[in-house]
Amino acid sequence: MSGLVLEAAPEAGRHSGALRVHLGPAGGAARDTVAASLRRAGFEPTAGRSDGAVRVAAGRTPDAALDGWPEPGGGPLLLVADTFTAAGVRLAVRAGAVAMLQSAEATPEHLLTAVHAARYGEGRMPYGVLVRLLGEAGGGDAQRRHPTPDSPLTARQKTVLTLVAEGYGNAAIARELSCSQHTVKNVMYDLMARLQVRNRAHAVAHGVRTGLI
Repeated sequence: MSGLVLEAAPEAGRHSGALRVHLGPAGGAARDTVAASLRRAGFEPTAGRSDGAVRVAAGRTPDAALDGWPEPGGGPLLLVADTFTAAGVRLAVRAGAVAMLQSAEATPEHLLTAVHAARYGEGRMPYGVLVRLLGEAGGGDAQRRHPTPDSPLTARQKTVLTLVAEGYGNAAIARELSCSQHTVKNVMYDLMARLQVRNRAHAVAHGVRTGLI
């Protein structure tokens, strides 16, 4: 199975050009729930190609959600799961998930927002969930819960990373810090290079795991 490609109706989009999602072939009841929410958000099945579409993987766990994808890679990935364990969060990050969402929160409105965030690489995941889950992964190691004196990030980079972890997009961060979106993008590019991470979600996971945020 190759999954289902859906396209947003014109009134559902927030920009010019079609907004498409590629819903993965696996996931059971969680996938059915996400498919229904996507339709309520204005998406309809289309015969169009999945090239450039936001990949949406849904399942009881991240592992179940990712099962059955025809091949790795492709467009930005939004992962929706009923439950996230520490191992599940790490798996999702390694798979390239830009955004994560718990099934219980996958209302049409939240799902549409998460799809847009994934499309533009604006990582979205519950900060509290990451803190709790990655704290479990640290096994109570105090070094993982508190910042080290020799932080690789500047004060501004830490602030931006914290705001990303709290779900802020570039525009919201720019407003919060009274700077341009271009400046925010430059700060994100530099901090990701310093941390040697692949994307915003990976940066947040690394920051929580190592005590930077």
